[in-house]
Amino acid sequence: MDRFVKKKSVFEEFLCGSFAERYVLPGEPYEELIDRAAAQIRAADTVLLGAGAGMSTAAGAEYGGKFFEEQFGEFQEIYGKGPYMRDMYSAGFYPFPDEESFWGYWSKMALTAGADLDVTPLHRTLLKALAGKKLFLLTTNADGQFAKAGLPEEQIFATQGSYDRIQCRRGCHPKTYEAVALFRRMDGARRAGRIPSDLVPKCPVCGGPMGMNLRSDEHFIQDENWYAAEARFGRFLSRCVQGSTVLLELGVGFNTPGIIRFPFEKLTREHENIRLIRLSRSKAMVPAGLGERATGIQADMARSIADLAKKCG
Repeated sequence: MDRFVKKKSVFEEFLCGSFAERYVLPGEPYEELIDRAAAQIRAADTVLLGAGAGMSTAAGAEYGGKFFEEQFGEFQEIYGKGPYMRDMYSAGFYPFPDEESFWGYWSKMALTAGADLDVTPLHRTLLKALAGKKLFLLTTNADGQFAKAGLPEEQIFATQGSYDRIQCRRGCHPKTYEAVALFRRMDGARRAGRIPSDLVPKCPVCGGPMGMNLRSDEHFIQDENWYAAEARFGRFLSRCVQGSTVLLELGVGFNTPGIIRFPFEKLTREHENIRLIRLSRSKAMVPAGLGERATGIQADMARSIADLAKKCG
């Protein structure tokens, strides 16, 4: 329960923690699965997209390996590679010694994974294929790629936050703050992994430390924009259960399955008008009891999206 809102929210009611009784991977050849999925999309009036980290990876976003060494090598030199400094995600959990070091890393990470990340052709390909559909995006990604690709912000609910906003780390008040300009100043002033002390942000209410507006603990702030997006999602969800609807799940695994994966399965079980299409490189299994109403396509997602786009065009 959010400490600033007493009643249970639409999103909380949508969430689901129930695991399917039995998962199966459809046995039909890849081309047949693509044909079936494309036919279901063409027949649908409404498409609810559910995008996880696998979508960003399929689109070419890089987080570790050589990319991390090239972009974040200065931090590896300071802190060593160890269990943290091997990719952007893991590095965010490093126990930085002070606020100057914390923001030295996070300002660069936020820009690299967010504001400075070029829009990918794959996101544009997908949106072009779905042109003409009533469309909404539910996503756990914080990179803003769908907005950059042209999906209006009014059709996006990014439940886990964004790389361009900060909040009180203690969550003392329900407000977040746009921080891209500050991140750029930090990035330009960083020396030996640290930013100048006068650039360290402080909470304007309690005077405590600020942090990223990313859901990591109970202090995550759901501000007025978050609740407005949730309300739009709720209205769209009401439309989904009434008309011909496809739930198109993109790269969602089992890291936070209760946000997209399990709720999508529950909606499909409960409503005959809904079809579930699950695209994943390695976790495309679908509940056995849904039959052809659930199509899991386990393959390279960039290929699957491109092939669906051709069939839906």
